[in-house]
Amino acid sequence: MNKLFLKAGSLLGAVGVMIGAFGAHALKIMLTASGRFETFETGVRYQFYHALALILIGIISKHISNKTLIYSGYCILAGVLIFSGALYTICFTGLHVLGAVAPIGGAFLVIGWLLLFWAITKD
Repeated sequence: MNKLFLKAGSLLGAVGVMIGAFGAHALKIMLTASGRFETFETGVRYQFYHALALILIGIISKHISNKTLIYSGYCILAGVLIFSGALYTICFTGLHVLGAVAPIGGAFLVIGWLLLFWAITKD
């Protein structure tokens, strides 16, 4: 079992709860006023989806042992950090230039899911 992905997924889930609660309560007025509440929620939602994906990859790695599965986990981890991180940074700093960075994170997420498919298929 790949504990790195289990740990990363667990931490991303915990941080997602904290960030989500903070945004929904303490920052809601500021995020709504800036028109970034939906952007913030998208970042949190994708963080949660992919936290669960990392836990899934960690569990699957007990049954499937190949490098493609490991690459899948790394791509998903990088993707969620880049994608959600870019969205959070846009929300809190207003640096709209990071809108160009978020699709890079999204591409890593897609590649991670496709690698997961390939890892399962070739086993």
